[in-house]
Amino acid sequence: MAPSLMMGLEQFVDEREPSDRTLVVLDGGGPEIIRQSLGRLFENQSVRVRDAVPETKQEEDTVVLVEDGEVIESTPLEAVYNAVLGVNTDLYTTGSRKLEEAALPAVLEGLEGVLFELQDYPASEREKLLLVAISRAIERRAYLGKEGKVRSSFQRLSRINDERGTRSVYERLSEEGLDVHLYGQPDWTPGPEFDVTIHGGYTEDFVSSWFVVYDPPEGVGDPGALVAFRKDRSTWRGFWTFHPADVTRIARYVEAEL
Repeated sequence: MAPSLMMGLEQFVDEREPSDRTLVVLDGGGPEIIRQSLGRLFENQSVRVRDAVPETKQEEDTVVLVEDGEVIESTPLEAVYNAVLGVNTDLYTTGSRKLEEAALPAVLEGLEGVLFELQDYPASEREKLLLVAISRAIERRAYLGKEGKVRSSFQRLSRINDERGTRSVYERLSEEGLDVHLYGQPDWTPGPEFDVTIHGGYTEDFVSSWFVVYDPPEGVGDPGALVAFRKDRSTWRGFWTFHPADVTRIARYVEAEL
């Protein structure tokens, strides 16, 4: 059933239910501090994290995603460390991490649809990075797909210009021929060389949302959407999805209402 257009973007977050998925870290002899950091990242989430001893000896720590007793995805812990645990937001905002390098580890992709509640700075310097990594991964999907629309919000449009890496990403998407739409409070206007469409406003959907939506034509590219809403000054509630029908619903709402 299509959502009521009067409820705002937060409706998509409110539809989500707690997860019954578990991340299991199979000990392969790697540094314990890295295994512990994964547990800390998810300690306030509905996703559970536990350690286990593998049945057979393995050469590296491995994270497996389990649902209803079945393994859905498996990824070396090192890949999760490189994507989220061992980096900071500057790696993304300054452009030090290239768009081509922003693929998500399979176990994080497998958490699509899960409701998260993540702390922003100053409450936490780590949790928000998960949303940053997901955003870049969806932007990467758009870059590789090279067709379709990208719709992204920044709360304040000036953030695009302030964050060198972020601006570079959206310049590249535009140069690839994607139809790029940017949303937020209208405190900055790009020059004509930056071929994007700006949408400014002051409603909650503009000032309190964080979304990145890639909605390609059918049969082209891999769709993806992140939607998060600011619960209070330092807390974001949100989820990501790669299901085409869900991505299309979100894209249609943004197109109609913002």
